[in-house]
Amino acid sequence: MRVAMVGAGAIGGFLGAQLAAAGVTTSALARGDTLTALRANGWRVRDEHGVRSAPVLASADAAELGQQDLVVLAVKAQSLRSAVASIGPLLGPDTMVLSAMNGVPWWFFHHLDGPYRGLGLASVDPDGVVAAAIESRRVIGGVVHLSCGRPEPGLVVHHRGRELIIGEPDHTESARLREVADVFGSAGLQVSVATNIHADVWYKLWGNLTINPVAALTGATADAILDDDLVRAFCETAMVEAQRIGDRIGCPIAQTPADRNEVTRKLGVFRPSMLQDADAGRSLELDALVGAVREIGSLVDVPTPAVDALFGLTRLSARARGLGE
Repeated sequence: MRVAMVGAGAIGGFLGAQLAAAGVTTSALARGDTLTALRANGWRVRDEHGVRSAPVLASADAAELGQQDLVVLAVKAQSLRSAVASIGPLLGPDTMVLSAMNGVPWWFFHHLDGPYRGLGLASVDPDGVVAAAIESRRVIGGVVHLSCGRPEPGLVVHHRGRELIIGEPDHTESARLREVADVFGSAGLQVSVATNIHADVWYKLWGNLTINPVAALTGATADAILDDDLVRAFCETAMVEAQRIGDRIGCPIAQTPADRNEVTRKLGVFRPSMLQDADAGRSLELDALVGAVREIGSLVDVPTPAVDALFGLTRLSARARGLGE
């Protein structure tokens, strides 16, 4: 299998390195300092065993990489529209596209049974650019549960976790899904095949919905957010709103917000990814993580006053700091 990573940051870099180390032919669509580093050093990952490297063909030109069997989208959600504009040469007749991103993906309603089947989300793909670039038949849904950082271009630091959940957006069990699972499993990932990938997407979103933007807004680490009783109560109110939305769209969550936050607390002191982006002066994944929840809530008639407040405050803070949205 030939696999191209679109996005060679923390998650894309880790997945690419794992695949390459297992003998999979990997390439990376990259640019700038990341492209320079990949060409000079290949994939590089640092963990408790030290720094290891693996080969990769890196280019800023998708035509140089050629058609792939699998394309993995591992960019930040706000960068997806610009990323897909150049991926055409990677896509052959049967190329699969695995979305390994945070937040609500552009394909979320494409195959979801119910009155909103086929709906595009304005908060995620406002002008349909992503949906036009990637045919829905190509898409495999993905949810990544691992923690990595990128202290410098081309170097990934792996902190914890190796879990990858994949599933067909139409909830079928396909041969290609098993093929992808086998490839990532042979590369050291803990792969699960989901029969309702939408529920897995929504559950991960539920955990990121509040901690990430509150961290970006306040500069606080996750443990400090959960230690403040007023802030924690606000976060749990917003999570209840998202939980009610999930019930309406076939993505129920059995946990309570308090139970979910205890899982987060066990991770200790850490700086959520949105705080890292804010501190680095990068734009935030606000629309995919929070804006999409507001939009879907409006569709299914679930009020979201706490989510609205969180979205508005974080958006204003980002604008004031010149981070964009």
